[in-house]
Amino acid sequence: MRKPRDFDAELKALEDKARELKTRKVQQLGELVIATGADQLTTDELAGALVAIAETEDISKREAWAKRGMTFFESRSRRTAPASERNPRGAPAQPGSPQSPASDTGSQ
Repeated sequence: MRKPRDFDAELKALEDKARELKTRKVQQLGELVIATGADQLTTDELAGALVAIAETEDISKREAWAKRGMTFFESRSRRTAPASERNPRGAPAQPGSPQSPASDTGSQ
């Protein structure tokens, strides 16, 4: 006879995992703000810039920003990691960590 599924326990585990992923994402976004030097901006300036970027539908601008971001991360990885340990998307690879926030599409 099959053991009945504990839907409550499965739901709680999924909620815990979602909370952990959200916490990690928030931490990584904070690290990104600091790494780029954007922590020197006021909260209003940073929020305004992010709103402007999020509202931009010009594909060429978004591609230019993406290219600039990749260049930023590549130059940082060359300065901080030996060639054998470089992560071309930016953040140093950590066991069990997701990709850097820069690789996130930002759709939430």
